[in-house]
Parts: sequence; structure tokens; C-alpha cells
Amino acid sequence: MAKKSKIAANERRKQVVARYAERRADLKDTIRTAATPEERDAAVRALSRLPRDASPVRVRNRDQVDGRPRGYVGKVGLSRINLRTMAHRGELPGITKSSW
Repeated sequence: MAKKSKIAANERRKQVVARYAERRADLKDTIRTAATPEERDAAVRALSRLPRDASPVRVRNRDQVDGRPRGYVGKVGLSRINLRTMAHRGELPGITKSSW
């Protein structure tokens, strides 16, 4: 089980990313397609003034059950440990634990 504070901080980051997503996309598009170097420099400065947590790279993939940050399997949103236990119990539709 991950610390509650780490899980809460990650949820806060998700909200900040969603809040600034449109503004970041506009600035990045301006940087890509700016006609003059001055426009590009102004867009880069504006982008750097946004909060650091507004970048989607700072959001961590975490297990949906207990918040574990490592061993994340994106297909099901679980860590490797919870994936294995839930697959054994048959709680994941379409996923079976192989044995031979």
C-alpha cells in the first residue's frame, strides 16, 4: 500500500494537468508554428511560467487497488502483484493465469 499523501499528490497533479492542458497545447503549437523568433521566445517563456505539475509527464501511473507505483501493467491498471492475485481468483474478465 502506497502512502496516502503520495496518492493524493498524484491525484492533485492529474487535476492540474487537466486544468492547464488546453493552454499548454496552444503554447506548444505556437512554439512549433511561430512565424518569428520573438513569438517563439514569448511562447517558450509563457510555457515555462506555467506550474511544473501542469506537465503530463509528472503524473505517475499507479495501481488502482493500492496505489503501488512500480510494476504497473497499463492494460488493466494494476500492479504486477495485484494482477496476479486477481487473475488467480478469476476477478479479471478475459485474463487467466497460465499453468502447465
